[in-house]
Amino acid sequence: MDLGLADRVYILTGASRGLGFATARALVGDGARVVISSRSADSVDEAVAELGASHAVGVAADLSDPATPRELVDAAIERFGRLDGALVSVGGPTPGTAASMTDDQWRAAFDTVFLGSVRAARTFASALPEGGAVGLVLSTSVKTPLSGLGLSNGFRPGLAMVAKDMADEFGPRGVRVLSILPGRFMTGRNRELFAASEDPAAAMAEAAAGIPLRRIGEPSEYGRVAAFLLSPAASYVTGAAVSVDGGSLRTL
Repeated sequence: MDLGLADRVYILTGASRGLGFATARALVGDGARVVISSRSADSVDEAVAELGASHAVGVAADLSDPATPRELVDAAIERFGRLDGALVSVGGPTPGTAASMTDDQWRAAFDTVFLGSVRAARTFASALPEGGAVGLVLSTSVKTPLSGLGLSNGFRPGLAMVAKDMADEFGPRGVRVLSILPGRFMTGRNRELFAASEDPAAAMAEAAAGIPLRRIGEPSEYGRVAAFLLSPAASYVTGAAVSVDGGSLRTL
């Protein structure tokens, strides 16, 4: 299938590694060009070098800064002359139960996880032409709580509803907005967590046992789905919350 990605341009935040980088790789592999950002300049430089400077440009930026979304839009236009979509991802908030989080922790997570994502999605969607798409990288906590991740359980469902609201608002202009709910993937962070356990092989096997496909996903499997959803091939998908989790969610 031709996804129609040739020469299209996408912004990806938090994309110097992990699922965001896997998506950037999938987009570039099908002919798109990307603007990737994260807070680490070194990580951004390494990601751009791997993707190829002719296909990627990097910006070291933090979504909690109100100026960042516009800066990324400008970078896409200045470097590639157009913008066709965006994938919005921010780091996970501090772990802990909802009741154990202090007011300051809730406020800090609101600014970064919630408001930063809303601001970015709003700015990117407003800048897109007809046929553009914005995806919010959320979590399966949109549909079921995850143990020990109270802040995520509180904010991610709200962001999924924001995506649906924006889908209604920008739909008449032909701009799609949706959310993607990743499950457990073998990212660098998860490899570190398994390696730090007393028995990494046993910890990995236990995690895989709770997934119907009986394995932890590879980032490339997520990246291909995200690239499809952002592409013209998914032109009638908007307002949806798409799970990419090996069947882990037990809800509809």
